[in-house]
Amino acid sequence: MIAAPKSGSGKTVITCALLQILKNGGYQVASFKCGPDYIDPMFHEKVIGVSSKNLDTFFTGEEQTRQLFLNGIVEKDLAVLEGVMGLYDGLGGIREEGSSYHLAKVTGTPIVLVVDAKGMGRSIIPMIAGFLDYDRAHLIRGVILNRISKRYYETIRLLIEDELKVPVLGFLPEKEELRIESRHLGLMMPDELNSVKERLQAAAEELQKTASIEKVMKIAEAAGELQNDGAMGTAKNVGKPDRPVIAVARDEAFCFYYTDNLALLKENGAEIIYFSPLRDSKLPKRCHALYLGGGYPELYAKELSENNEMRTAVRSAVENGMPVVAECGGFMYLHSAIIDREGVRCDMAGILPETCYYNDKLVRFGYIELQEKQSHFLPEGETIKGHEFHYYDSTGNGKDAIAVKPVTGRTYSCMIEDEKHFWGFPHLYYPSNPAFAKSFVEKADIYKREMEQELYG
Repeated sequence: MIAAPKSGSGKTVITCALLQILKNGGYQVASFKCGPDYIDPMFHEKVIGVSSKNLDTFFTGEEQTRQLFLNGIVEKDLAVLEGVMGLYDGLGGIREEGSSYHLAKVTGTPIVLVVDAKGMGRSIIPMIAGFLDYDRAHLIRGVILNRISKRYYETIRLLIEDELKVPVLGFLPEKEELRIESRHLGLMMPDELNSVKERLQAAAEELQKTASIEKVMKIAEAAGELQNDGAMGTAKNVGKPDRPVIAVARDEAFCFYYTDNLALLKENGAEIIYFSPLRDSKLPKRCHALYLGGGYPELYAKELSENNEMRTAVRSAVENGMPVVAECGGFMYLHSAIIDREGVRCDMAGILPETCYYNDKLVRFGYIELQEKQSHFLPEGETIKGHEFHYYDSTGNGKDAIAVKPVTGRTYSCMIEDEKHFWGFPHLYYPSNPAFAKSFVEKADIYKREMEQELYG
């Protein structure tokens, strides 16, 4: 695991650089991101070309998280886990659950601590000492210093190793070409992708010169064995033409999907087909449900608005009773309009009479547990876990479910739903309650049979 004392320490760049080095070296690598982050796994896959997905001990607890991890490393040589926030920062910033450290403990993963050394002298030693002292499971096996000159690195490295007895594995100097600005991680245009690829390749080349990859590999090889109970999901009816088809919106505007959500839909018998609300003029010919995930519809509001054919197709599908799950950006697309941060109004699908508008601060942020007021997609009384992170709000967020914050217990109403529709800002993690995915596929199958009945009698 590549972790750090705090956000902004450089763990994403170093994780990506390490993944690139390993891939260049011919290793079969699996990548994981701790927590409910869509961006880093997307770039691990799209920019570097390694399989990547999320792991989160709040979403799935210890045993299930361990099994999801094991399922993701089949036929891989090694796995690299990227931490989130500070190493010990979990739920509400105060619990161990949901933290990088908890994930490392659950999966028995050794940790390399990335420390931002810019502006620090000898003070870096007691800071690292504190993290080592707090590491009750003794998982921190090495340190990489970021944003430090080669000359000073050679001096401070000897002191750290002498006083703390922890290996210092290398460093990255501060260079503009090694920085990845957050805006790059939010856009998927080809020129942006090329820019990120160049920067990550440069970071990989630099890290290979300034760090001991051999020592990193030895740390990885020292990881303990995990017991695999063999409880891997198996897709049902794979290859059969009578499976219900779920059309998933996937392009620059809609790109936030958990890998395990899609896998769970397949395991429950669905076939997944992708389409683009930006570029396609109609829905896939053969589809029985829509999954509109999160992303950046506000950045592409003009293009989405100008695609009248697709807006009409989605609206008609809903009016005809097609099951639809819409999360965050997908939920925004169902509105009458999006008003962007400059005040420009762009028409959307027009299924909901409400409007989405920009807020100058986060509207809602963090983990939630969601319970329906009436059982539509979940068994009565059961919950599903999710996450919210959005600057846009709606004039009508819905009142069909209750969201509960796990640390404070604060509750609020949200979601617009019925027997066929589940719409709202929360991003759901289906493995936290697989019944949701099962229910969604069943609704798609019912709709499929209804369509066939109309066609063939």
